Amino acid sequence: MTRRTVFRFLALLLATLGAWALAVPAAAIVGPTVDASPFADEVVMLLTRGPEGSGFCTGAVLAPNVVLTAAHCIRPAADMLVHYRDESGAPVIVEVAATAIHPGYRADAAAKRARSLDVALVRTKSPLPARFRAVEIADGPAPAPGDGVTAVGFGLTVERKPATGGALRAADLAVREPRSAVLLWLAGAEGAGGACSGDSGGPIFAPDGRLVAVVAWTEGASGAKCGVLTQGVLVGPLVDWIAVIRARWASGTPAP
Repeated sequence: MTRRTVFRFLALLLATLGAWALAVPAAAIVGPTVDASPFADEVVMLLTRGPEGSGFCTGAVLAPNVVLTAAHCIRPAADMLVHYRDESGAPVIVEVAATAIHPGYRADAAAKRARSLDVALVRTKSPLPARFRAVEIADGPAPAPGDGVTAVGFGLTVERKPATGGALRAADLAVREPRSAVLLWLAGAEGAGGACSGDSGGPIFAPDGRLVAVVAWTEGASGAKCGVLTQGVLVGPLVDWIAVIRARWASGTPAP
């Protein structure tokens, strides 16, 4: 990807999001939020382009050159960029070298009512700055219904309004039924609040700050797609797959 192409790519996304470069945190992901600043150096934005247009997702930093996100966010490496802001607030973009989608991901899962592990890894061509720190993946039992977690992402605060996205936000949510060995179902206080478009792939943290899941899917009320229910894929059961992919990348072997 040439330098000119990179900047055209970024300009396309900025046009899609409107004036988000000047935005400050708003009142919600969708619903009440909490301070997202403790997570700012663990999260990046993923920019994508394709036949459907430009878009963005969220990712959690696992290493200086490895980001964890949702599988449905993945495009060919040439059609993806990692984005963050430097200490002065200026936008920085990093090219993507490779991607790996979990073999348990099914793009048709919703239509088929099938289980899907909507998780992927992204390897950057150059490392992120030293200020970024790798998230710690939680071990032990998954959170139980009623337990609190925090979802973090760059997504929209108003559904179908791209200009409301782009600022990092966090929301306190609670685990709800049904209980699953691979998924978390989350809802906000009084059944309202949660992730939205652009939060896909965003980390879901336990109260101790460790990563428990990534955002995969959202649902709203009366046919809406955001604001009521958030589904996350548990990361703990996937640590072996993550380790295999990282080892292959470190050895220069392409991921399967």
